[in-house]
Amino acid sequence: MTRSVQPPAQVPVTLATYNIRRCLGTDRHLSPERIAQVIAGCDADIVALQEIDVGRLRSGGIDQARVIAEELGFASHFHPALRIAEEQYGDAILTRYPSRLVKVGLLPGLRNLWPSEPRGAIWIEAMIGGARLQVINTHFGLRRRERRAQAVALLGGDWLERCRPPYAVLGDLNSLPRGTVYRSFAARLSDAHLAGTQGRPAPTFPSRRPMLRIDHIFVSGDIEVTSAKVVRSPLTRVASDHLPLVAQLRISAEGDKTGLVDSHES
Repeated sequence: MTRSVQPPAQVPVTLATYNIRRCLGTDRHLSPERIAQVIAGCDADIVALQEIDVGRLRSGGIDQARVIAEELGFASHFHPALRIAEEQYGDAILTRYPSRLVKVGLLPGLRNLWPSEPRGAIWIEAMIGGARLQVINTHFGLRRRERRAQAVALLGGDWLERCRPPYAVLGDLNSLPRGTVYRSFAARLSDAHLAGTQGRPAPTFPSRRPMLRIDHIFVSGDIEVTSAKVVRSPLTRVASDHLPLVAQLRISAEGDKTGLVDSHES
């Protein structure tokens, strides 16, 4: 008698990426609680956040990543791309699932008379049921040349080439779909926003009158994208100058196959 082989179970997970502009809304009101309310409405399991203040005087000295995570009942991982004495500014990943930090680090910038704002990336592994998902969050620069260098670095041997699937890269890439940076990611990964909207993705910036699609979720080819949306509402139009992007995925539960080694770089 031949034993039938059962396909691996499919585990649902919802990802979101959101540039929160240090919780400063378009109404000039500073409110981490409002950002937490937006994220709660997205019903995401893992959230990549960009432009977070930790211990900065301009934001009341609070740890915004921790405050938002506590409001949601999530765990948080934070990486400061910029440090000024005790003040920090950077990116975070919040998750409702057990997770571990795999790697943090800075990405290349421009070195000239006007140095560019430091940019970084943060990589976690989340355990979702019987599946493990690698998630990388990043925020690329404003200048074309630095974005290209940052894309090369993130797609290279220190980052994405070390990832075993399934994995996702999320963040504010400051790159339109026609841009070189977007195309370099789309050549290797699937654009979850595009796949989840049947080719009708919506812009994410600026929030009051969105015209540009610069926030992205890319996933490895073994991930099924079931839907995606940009969350546009009266609340999201004022909470930040970006709109959150949410993608619902299904990943295979195939046990522990990562074999990753922790590398907490700074």
